[in-house]
Amino acid sequence: MPLDEYKRKRRFEETPEPPPKLEKRSQHRFVVQCHRATRLHYDFRLEMEGVLKSWAVPKGPSLDPADKRLAMQVEDHPVSYFDFEGTIPEGNYGAGTVMVWDIGKWEPLSPVPVDGEYVPGTEKEAVEMLAKGDLKFRLKGKRLNGDFALVHIKSRRSGSKGNEWLLIKKKDNDVVPGYDIEKYNTSVLTGRTLAQIGGDEGSAEWTSSRPAARGKLKAAWLADAVARADRKKAASKKKVPIRKRAS
Repeated sequence: MPLDEYKRKRRFEETPEPPPKLEKRSQHRFVVQCHRATRLHYDFRLEMEGVLKSWAVPKGPSLDPADKRLAMQVEDHPVSYFDFEGTIPEGNYGAGTVMVWDIGKWEPLSPVPVDGEYVPGTEKEAVEMLAKGDLKFRLKGKRLNGDFALVHIKSRRSGSKGNEWLLIKKKDNDVVPGYDIEKYNTSVLTGRTLAQIGGDEGSAEWTSSRPAARGKLKAAWLADAVARADRKKAASKKKVPIRKRAS
């Protein structure tokens, strides 16, 4: 069943991550989360079939077609994980800090090009391409845009789980040669770095019953984190430096 593996790996009385829930309608969103766990990596997720299909990308996505990024497919995540940003406590699966690095919409591309170009396809085609190991899609995000492909590869390593893919940027107008992902080190939702998120004790609280404080931040814990950051910023502006008296 979808999300069974996600549920099996987590103790929801200890982790702030959202509980498993299968959605009935897809909004075709995508999210990339920068995750400092045992090792820093990026989690690439596509909303499809009521869940977030997920891959761990050690070096992160790239806008340079020359960069064929290894992407390890992991368990499906609930759609509510889309805007999760905070700290998973020690002793829990994936312990570490999570930052929302990019968000946006995605659309599947037809598996067969028309006049040499790939055109928008259907989710049914996307499901079929994913099963065949060659998913072509277009991203419209804050940092990632253009056409991409996820290609399943056969590992030469012994004991491989068969979950190795390549995330590849297609050649189009959104190509950036020599793309440097480290230039972008803040959350697209809150503007915080990983260090700032990790140092905010309340940022990982999952309290969805509390109303969001502002704007489009639907997760209450995220609205609270932004409000705290705003208060700290306002307080720092009000501080007046103390002048020492002349002796």
